[in-house]
Amino acid sequence: MNTFENQVAVITGAASGLGLVIAHKLLYEGARIGLLDLNEQALNDEFVGNPEQEERIGVDVTDEQRVAQAVARVAERFGKIDILINCAGITGATNIKSHEVDTANLQKVFNINFMASFYTAKAVLPYMLQNNYGRILHVASIAGKEGNAGMLAYSASKAAVIGMAKVQGKEYAETGITVNALAPAVIQTPLVDAMPEAQVKYMTDKIPMKRCGTLEEAANMAAFIVSPENSFVTGFTFDLSGGRATY
Repeated sequence: MNTFENQVAVITGAASGLGLVIAHKLLYEGARIGLLDLNEQALNDEFVGNPEQEERIGVDVTDEQRVAQAVARVAERFGKIDILINCAGITGATNIKSHEVDTANLQKVFNINFMASFYTAKAVLPYMLQNNYGRILHVASIAGKEGNAGMLAYSASKAAVIGMAKVQGKEYAETGITVNALAPAVIQTPLVDAMPEAQVKYMTDKIPMKRCGTLEEAANMAAFIVSPENSFVTGFTFDLSGGRATY
């Protein structure tokens, strides 16, 4: 398959979970990719055999200056940037009521889930505008639509991500650039594996299919959203919820 031949992507959180699976899918389909993750060693462990298609960059995505430098490095190596997929994210402390939320933890979750996505979009958009083409996907969560009790920081930060996709989708609608969000329910990832069992059960019980989504299901949808074929949808939040959300 060569859906993404001659396309250049930037993917955050590329060393694990959804970012890792999406990156491998796009590489298989011909993309050249800037792989961004805080864990540079994990990037080197997970990506072997395609050096001509990969630019691996260990970077703290909450550092705006370093994000801009990383994006510039990808653009310099491959000549352009067509795609941005923001997968980096954390849940923060969970199973805790709002009056007990630690402010520092909430700020950390917002910095990684929202601010980092803003920084990467801010950095790639000038490159996309040069070519009047781009696909940006912010990975949000069904929690950003409905709010999960015990997950104030995560739910609110993902709601902010959805709001950003709506705004950016409108702002760049006439430029050939689309900006969308993806709102999964529970996907079986290391992030979910690390959550308290009670919190995972609370979320899974809300899903009519009564199961977690798979990384492959999420990667397939993400790949479609950032493909050239998806050209008339922008500012939209795609559900991946096993029937939990139908709006």
